Amino acid sequence: MREALDDRLAARLAALRVQRDWSLDDLAGRTGVSRSTLSRLERGEISPTASLLGKLCTAYGWTMSRLLADVEAAPPPVVRAGDQSVWRDDASGFTRRVVSPPHAGLRGELIEGVLDPGADIRYDAPPVAGLEQHVWVLAGALQLTDGDTTHDLETGDCLRFRLWGPTRFRNPGSEPVRYAVVVVLP
Repeated sequence: MREALDDRLAARLAALRVQRDWSLDDLAGRTGVSRSTLSRLERGEISPTASLLGKLCTAYGWTMSRLLADVEAAPPPVVRAGDQSVWRDDASGFTRRVVSPPHAGLRGELIEGVLDPGADIRYDAPPVAGLEQHVWVLAGALQLTDGDTTHDLETGDCLRFRLWGPTRFRNPGSEPVRYAVVVVLP
C-alpha cells in the first residue's frame, strides 16, 4: 500500500513540474534540491522526506496536505446505489442523492435532485465562485434562475453555466421533477 502511494506521489510531482513547463534544472534552482535527487524522486526510486516535500510544495504553491490528498487512494470506480447518500428536506419538498461524491483526486461530482410539485429552492450564493454546473432534466419541468436569467427546462434539456450569484430551482408543474447536476470545480 505504501509503495502504491509513493508511486502516485512520484507521478503527481512529475506532472506538477511538467504542467509548469519546468525542467529538472528549473525545479532544482527553485528548491535547492539536486537535479539527480529530483529525477530519482519522480521516477519513484526514492521516497521523499518531509523536508523535501516541504521544499517542493513551496515551489508549487501547494500545501503538503493538498498534495497528499491529491494522491490518496483512487476513489472506487463504482459507487453502488446503496452507498449513495440521500437527504430529504420535507419542508421544501426536495430530495438530494449524491450519485458520485467528491474526492480529493477528482474535480467533478454528480447529484440527482427531485423537487415535489410547487417546490421552490433558493441559494443566495455559490459555495465556490465560478463553479461549473450542468443541469440535465431527466423527467418533468424545471424552472432554474441563474442570477437574473430564468430558464424553463423540460425533459431532456440541459443547462450549462458557471455559478457566480444566486440561483433558484423551482418545479412549476403538477408532477415531481427529477434532474441531474454535474458539478465541476474551477
